[in-house]
Amino acid sequence: MKRESSAILLRIFIGESDKHKGKPLYMHIVEMLKEEGIAGATVFRGITGFGKQSYIHTTSILRLSTDLPILIEVADTEENIAKIRPKLDEIITQGLVTEEKVKIVFYGS
Repeated sequence: MKRESSAILLRIFIGESDKHKGKPLYMHIVEMLKEEGIAGATVFRGITGFGKQSYIHTTSILRLSTDLPILIEVADTEENIAKIRPKLDEIITQGLVTEEKVKIVFYGS
């Protein structure tokens, strides 16, 4: 069975060393998203990247970083994404959040 609908793809770019109340920020965000009933989230750990301050963070042995890029992707309805935006505003002090409209295709029963 296949079902299609529109959604919002939310991408949250933060650093691996970012914390919220002593816990890794990415973990706090994922737990908050689950509590809020968001359809799902995936966390990606980058191997190389740079941000606003133009410092390159990498897994290269020559320049090993303890603050690798983290990307959290979330796809859900526009209403559910709007519901969590204020909570993200409260906990993200540095980073970047992007949103785009997407078509999602569900496969399965």
